[in-house]
Amino acid sequence: MKYAIIETGGKQYKVSEGKSIRIEKVPAEAGKVIEFTKVLAVNDEDKLQVGTPTLEKAQVSGEIVKNGRDKKILVFKMKRRKGYSKKQGHRQSFTEVKINKISIA
Repeated sequence: MKYAIIETGGKQYKVSEGKSIRIEKVPAEAGKVIEFTKVLAVNDEDKLQVGTPTLEKAQVSGEIVKNGRDKKILVFKMKRRKGYSKKQGHRQSFTEVKINKISIA
């Protein structure tokens, strides 16, 4: 099974061809092709190549499926016996990407 480990948005993701991942929001519309050049490792049929820190000629391309927002999470802060409480909601934005090709030159 061919897979790669990429870095985007300050996080690392394990991706393989044909799979979809949710990454931090990218300012692009659905249907656009996105290239990931920060490839940390590529495994191709029992042959693992690891970069120091990235592989120079490796590239992962994918297509943006949609931009959206996750479910709301509640952030609640409270200090007991002080009469202080604060309730906040947060919805994180994401971009869903379908991985098309993992290439290493």
